[in-house]
Amino acid sequence: MYEQASHSLLNDILAELKPEAGNVRLRHFYTRLGANFYAIHSLFHLLYGDRSDFKEQMASLVEKLAQRYIERAPGLRKSDLAREKDYNWFLNQKWVGMALYCDRFADDLKGLRAHLPYLQDLGVNMVHVMPVLDCPPDNSDGGYAVRDFKRIDARFGTTEDAAALAATLKKRDMLLVLDIVVNHTSDEHEWARRARKGEKKYQDYYFVFDDREIPDIYEETMPEIFPATAPGNFTWDGEMGKWVMTVFNNFQWDLNYRNPAVLIEMIDIILFWANQGADILRLDAVAFLWKKMGSVCQNEREAHLLLQLMKDCCQVTAPGVLFIAEAIVAPSEIAKYFGEDAINAKECEIAYNATFMALLWDAVATKNAVLLGQGIKSLPNKLERATWLNYVRCHDDIGLGFDDNDIRLSGYDPAQHRRFLIDYYTGRFPGSIARGLPFGENPKTGDARISGSLASLVGLESALESGNEAAIDAAINTIVLLHSMILSFGGIPLLYYGDAIGTLNSLEYLADPAKAADNRWMHRSHFDWSKAEKRHQTGTVENRIFSALKKMIALRKEITAFADFDNRQLLAMNAPHLLVFSRTDPQNSRNRVLVVGNFNDAEQTLAISALRPHGFFQQGAMKDLCSGERITVENDAVVLSPLSCYWLTD
Repeated sequence: MYEQASHSLLNDILAELKPEAGNVRLRHFYTRLGANFYAIHSLFHLLYGDRSDFKEQMASLVEKLAQRYIERAPGLRKSDLAREKDYNWFLNQKWVGMALYCDRFADDLKGLRAHLPYLQDLGVNMVHVMPVLDCPPDNSDGGYAVRDFKRIDARFGTTEDAAALAATLKKRDMLLVLDIVVNHTSDEHEWARRARKGEKKYQDYYFVFDDREIPDIYEETMPEIFPATAPGNFTWDGEMGKWVMTVFNNFQWDLNYRNPAVLIEMIDIILFWANQGADILRLDAVAFLWKKMGSVCQNEREAHLLLQLMKDCCQVTAPGVLFIAEAIVAPSEIAKYFGEDAINAKECEIAYNATFMALLWDAVATKNAVLLGQGIKSLPNKLERATWLNYVRCHDDIGLGFDDNDIRLSGYDPAQHRRFLIDYYTGRFPGSIARGLPFGENPKTGDARISGSLASLVGLESALESGNEAAIDAAINTIVLLHSMILSFGGIPLLYYGDAIGTLNSLEYLADPAKAADNRWMHRSHFDWSKAEKRHQTGTVENRIFSALKKMIALRKEITAFADFDNRQLLAMNAPHLLVFSRTDPQNSRNRVLVVGNFNDAEQTLAISALRPHGFFQQGAMKDLCSGERITVENDAVVLSPLSCYWLTD
């Protein structure tokens, strides 16, 4: 959009800007800058327009964008052009992700490159490498307390190793996902160290106060993220002689985005890693970016403006790079991180479908799909050029963040039902087969989240201990069922390392004083490569899980109806134990798949009369793509095996 005031400023900035372009042609840069500058200027003015240094800060931002474009390798600029042309490339059903810890999966980045064949064997082609930036060894928060945003932690390798991994992945048609922690830094970051020494410039990068007056006002409305291990939201720093905002841990200082210099620094960091070859950047803790007294300091409008600015700036310099919003927030809030009042994503193209994950775990515990189906109906709509990350487990705990009203509509009392789920997955409920632990238990409210590996939470650990073959079968079937849901639901499925071979809880973390207080490390164990080799041995637990997932992943990539173009329809079947939905190829409506999941440990019947109006079972039978068998109709119904999944087609 052309607008006189903003473009007059842009002309002034460009007149002063003399980047050393060398042989780099800037035509595409200037085209994108012109197309995005009105939005960039408008957003920057909304946030910082009352500052006397507004024009200087705008000039600094544009200079950073130009510098990073000039540094961008020719191959990456070529990829940008291709993705601009095929702008829906990431909505294709071929993408299947896995999240892993570099050191726990393969020691370091070089080792990860060497183990890529394992991922390709499974069918994974999007690799989310958990945080690998430089952190203090003892206070790292699993990599989220960053000491240097432009340096790989020496334990994992070097920046050159990261670039080499990115290049290798591209040759294999695989994507690299890296984390950028945008909300805070380690208290050992250079900015924090210089703030401690009294440098006003860097104290302004954070929220620092001489006394408790302002912090106490903030505390009136701010919740505690980790009440058991890190109560409160402010920490006294004796060396600096000031209070500093520390929402997550006392060694993680929250950045102050009211200062435009902080935003420019973070955009520069984002573009630095885009230039190392990252295809997708996961922006951590985006819901917390803007702090406002009198609020919970989450999901503020300004946080969304900041994300829009980050996206617009990235589109100028590295438009082929996507953003993931790490925002584990209420269902009504999550879709806002795609961007509001727009057809296409204007903030992040990808967001975690944490509600769907939590609903799946509810279905496993209750052995019915009542709340699962109700919760899916309440999921917010996404934008056209946006998609979900669907997952069963990840590095984090399991929060029970579904809507209270959906719980009531499903026939439960919200508080009692959450209590049941916590008790079930921590083994306190009579008859529970789960082996999890409560995380972040709040003694004031009784709330808690759940830690534990997928296999241990669905009963594989207890079944193996007892030697109960039927229980082992049920646990394996549950693992396959859950993955069938994320592979078919619509979005990018994200597996967690170890789940494809049935990795159990590990208590090795208790021997490490830096980790012993955080039981999430029980599902962040070192990958067992001897166990992984058993995936080749017919009949082993590892083989049964891995081969089933491998087959489903391969099938998913062939089924065009599984591409994510708002082409899912939830079907009401009056069958409380079943989740039933259809997926339709938007290019060919005859390419349809009926997805059915039975979450009960007993056989269930599905009435065909309810499906025929939707065009299914017109010929009396359908083929299950997962098993390759024909599903026949008897007495106007089909019988579904316990804890089973079906992808049915004519």
